[in-house]
Amino acid sequence: MTPVAFCFPGQGSQRVGMGQQLVERYPEAAAVFDEASAELGLDLRRVCFDGPLEELSKTEVTQPALVITSIAAARVVEEQTGLRPDVVIGHSVGEYAALAVAGSVTVRDVARLTRERGLATGAVDVPGAMAAILGLAGDAVEALCAAEEAVWPANYNCPGQVGISGREEGVAAVSAAAKDAGGKSVRLRVTGAFHCPLMAGAVERLEPALDAVRFRDLDTRYMSTVTSRLETVDRVPHLLREQLTAPVRFTQAVQSLVGDGVGRFVELGSGAVLTGLVKRIDPAVEALAVGEPADLGAVRGAVASG
Repeated sequence: MTPVAFCFPGQGSQRVGMGQQLVERYPEAAAVFDEASAELGLDLRRVCFDGPLEELSKTEVTQPALVITSIAAARVVEEQTGLRPDVVIGHSVGEYAALAVAGSVTVRDVARLTRERGLATGAVDVPGAMAAILGLAGDAVEALCAAEEAVWPANYNCPGQVGISGREEGVAAVSAAAKDAGGKSVRLRVTGAFHCPLMAGAVERLEPALDAVRFRDLDTRYMSTVTSRLETVDRVPHLLREQLTAPVRFTQAVQSLVGDGVGRFVELGSGAVLTGLVKRIDPAVEALAVGEPADLGAVRGAVASG
């Protein structure tokens, strides 16, 4: 059977209504939501299903909501189709869902950690901005950032799409330089400069929560989007700290998986952002997204085809 990677999206994929149809139809999805809600003292069903979007978009709510929705979708896929991943990969906070599905951390621990991660990143009192640079190669964006102060590559999403992060003046300067070089810049609607050294304060706040969790051996291989390498459980706590200040190397991680023989990528949770990115990274691979019951048919078809 074609080797399968389960993929888990990060912040920005949230939408009101996410997970609702899965929870209403499948007890295994409902159990994930209920367990996480009990841990947080927060009704995740209400905030995910009914919103409002302003509440769902609060970082300390968005992060656990997205991750729990992804875990619920993965449980449904495994239970209803029998498909199991050969490897897991997550984009930014999606790595927490990946680790839960790989058996290294419980739903309750992941809910608590992502809530604290959202609070930690939201509490960083350093003005910053982010932008997506389109149409330029990664090394070209790296060179533009190196020529300015306090701005760094933050997200290698796919060839020709690299996010940058840093202080306002640095992001503005690189955006202008990218346009001069034939690229395009799109400012991102975010509340801080994520995935760059300006997030160092968030690492300090998150450390006690990470130290309190016992990460178990991985049942499934785990591809880190910090290192774009397969990693072991002893490295997980360090990587979850490092990911706050390091770029997301999703492009490189997917390329590594394809080189290792992975030919099918299944995105679990809200939206299909990663599915689109995977197809742009390598059009030859199969990419599916599962966020609603209707999406399971394509997975069953893939299982049947091998």
